[in-house]
Amino acid sequence: MRFLANENFPLHSTLLLRDNDQDIIDVADIMPSASDEEVLHYAYQEQRIILTFDSDYGELIYRFKMPSAGVVYFRFLPTTPLEPAEIILQWLSANIPLANQFTIARRNKIRQRPLPTL
Repeated sequence: MRFLANENFPLHSTLLLRDNDQDIIDVADIMPSASDEEVLHYAYQEQRIILTFDSDYGELIYRFKMPSAGVVYFRFLPTTPLEPAEIILQWLSANIPLANQFTIARRNKIRQRPLPTL
């Protein structure tokens, strides 16, 4: 799976995912201060799933019909900088699909909605 860590995604989680052989790029490294629209466009072009704590992606995808390869929106404050990556790794080991889904993550709950077809 290919991921794009938004600027608000903890660096320690990005590094943990890399250490577990996940293909992940950090927005801060390739396009610092990019708008959400630019990040979404880049992620779609590269077929990367955005990992974020920013709720704006739902509006861009569902209201403004911007294409996406997938988004994982973490809707909680992590207790440690590693917690988001640990959750992603649990989902991957359980074969939970993240591509073509808008995934809302709470600490002990997941809700998914298929992305609209364009």
